[in-house]
Amino acid sequence: MRTHTMIDSPIGTLTLTATDGTLSGIYLENHLHMPHPSTFGAKVTSGFEEATEQLTEYFAGQRQTFTLPIHLAGSPFQRRIWHTLTTIAYGHTLTYAHLAETIGKPEAIRAAGAANGKNPISIVVPCHRVVGSDGTLTGFSGGLARKRFLLDLEHPAAPRQGQLF
Repeated sequence: MRTHTMIDSPIGTLTLTATDGTLSGIYLENHLHMPHPSTFGAKVTSGFEEATEQLTEYFAGQRQTFTLPIHLAGSPFQRRIWHTLTTIAYGHTLTYAHLAETIGKPEAIRAAGAANGKNPISIVVPCHRVVGSDGTLTGFSGGLARKRFLLDLEHPAAPRQGQLF
């Protein structure tokens, strides 16, 4: 069974979806690859407390990792990419080329980028941490201004190893 709720955040309203009680989507307003809202299931007022709490802590700068159970529905390739995204540390970035190399498919840069763009669980599965090979911000389904906001939120005060900007 699918359900959804909507919460406010510093980057606008987020729509959270769950499949059989497990978080399966976080979509931003005007999300480029958002499924049709008719697929979200019933709107509910409970069942998303843990996700809401962790997202609130993240936006307040009090959480660097998420410990939510998630349900990622996609092709095996997409799920490999999405799993790899969860290994990018808070405050760090990875290039699309390195993302493809990490899964053993260095020739699949565009496919890795496409899978990154279709990530259904924004923020928790940190697709915003992937940047162009020269460190430029490219391709975020929630818009580049939101990507910049998220990266600025995570950017540590002092430079760190593995950071492109």
